[in-house]
Amino acid sequence: MKIKLLLFLKFLLPFTFILLLCQYLIINYLVEKEMYYSVFSIYAFHLFSTLFIYGLLLFIHKNFQDKTGFAFMGAGLLKMLAAVLFLLPMLLAKVDAAFANVLAFFIPYFLFLAFETVFAVKLINPK
Repeated sequence: MKIKLLLFLKFLLPFTFILLLCQYLIINYLVEKEMYYSVFSIYAFHLFSTLFIYGLLLFIHKNFQDKTGFAFMGAGLLKMLAAVLFLLPMLLAKVDAAFANVLAFFIPYFLFLAFETVFAVKLINPK
């Protein structure tokens, strides 16, 4: 379990750093707009939620191998709920350019979801 988690981290950390750097440069030098959430807080949310979900999947796969797919679906639902709760203060504050702020959150959200899905499929079907 630890080896699989370390292998996951070996890919997750560079993936996170590259996306964070790209989004930071785009927002600060191309868009030049003040965002409600900093790029670092957005990526901290994505990094820790993805790491938590994959750790949970590893635990479930080790103990209840036939339930890993269901756990992935449930964890995805919980991650979406956490995303809404994360964005709720911004949405309630009626920030200017709310759409840009939501995009700045959900573009990496779906990239991390795809990353997570690839590793979950490899875990469920190792062939």
